[in-house]
This record gives sequence, structure tokens and C-alpha cells, in this order.
Amino acid sequence: MSVKEDKLRKMAENNDNSTVQEDVTEDKPEKAEKKSPMNPIQLFLLNCLIIVTVIWLMFGFVLGLMQAPNSDMSPNIKSGDLILYYRLSREFNAQDIVAVTKNNNTYIGRIVAVPGDTVDITDAEKLVINGNTVIESNVYTSTPRYEGFVEYPVKLGDDEYFILCDRRNGGEDSRYYGSVTKAEIKGKVITIVRRNDL
Repeated sequence: MSVKEDKLRKMAENNDNSTVQEDVTEDKPEKAEKKSPMNPIQLFLLNCLIIVTVIWLMFGFVLGLMQAPNSDMSPNIKSGDLILYYRLSREFNAQDIVAVTKNNNTYIGRIVAVPGDTVDITDAEKLVINGNTVIESNVYTSTPRYEGFVEYPVKLGDDEYFILCDRRNGGEDSRYYGSVTKAEIKGKVITIVRRNDL
């Protein structure tokens, strides 16, 4: 047998093998598509349930949502604005804006003094913390005392904070209801949605 005939025979064998492989491949049954055990309506309801559960957990334990009850934090927060606050952070610093529950009422205010501080309000309506007059860039009015509610100076305990509103004339804050404990602070305000003049 010549070399040429040998090459032709090998090529023919290769063609026969590939044909057999193609036939075997074609004979394999197609895999059936996997179907979900739930119909589309059940799947939609399950997704809705998951979304509602996540929202409930978020707003029940992580975030809080409330409407500003008045304009005590004006001009930064106005009556009717939606306020979103974060419940999990329990570390508070001076100048944090917080939601506070006191005497079964909810207030919004700014922390001006933290545990261990001494707070005084002078006859000249100046805020004094630890003997130093505080200059506040976000407050545009003086800070009068409310006579008959709090005795000054106020020495804060280990778990007490002094809260003031940005609208110092007539705002309900620690000058009215006294210092607040960490347990009375619902959370730190993280964002405001303006609802006025929509």
C-alpha cells in the first residue's frame, strides 16, 4: 500500500469517527428546563413579603422616621419636615442633632453639653459651657434662661446631655424639661426631607 493510499484510508476513518460522534451527540436527549415550584403570583407575593420584612426591620430597629412637631429648630428644620434618625449609634457628641423623648413627648434638639460638663446661661443670655462662652455659628439669637424650670449652673451626670433648640426664644429644650439621659435619646438625625412649600 502506497503512502498516498494510507493517508486516504486514515482520513476516511477519521471522517467515519466524527460522523459516529455527531450521531451519538444528536441521539442524547435534551435536558429538561428546570421549572420553579411556584407560579408567578406566588413568586411576586414572596418578593413583596421579603421587601416588607426588610423595611419593617430597618424602620423598627435601625432607622426612625418622624415629622418635625414644630419650628423649634428653625431655620435648619421647619415644622412639617420629615426627619430620618439612626437608632443604633449610642455615642453622642456636642452639636449632634437628636430626637428626644421626654415627658411622653418627642422633641428635636442639638446637644450642647455632654456628660461631665457644667452648663450655665448668663443674665446676658449667653451660653457658657465649663466656664467658656460658646459661640455658635448655626444659632442666630441669644439664649435666654427660662425662669422657674432649671437651676443654673447645671452639672451633668455620667449619662446626661443638655439639649438646646436652634430657635432659642421660646423653643422647648433642656431649659424647660432639664437634662436628658442616653436612654431618652431616640437617635441621631441623619437627614431631613423638606416638606414646606411643596
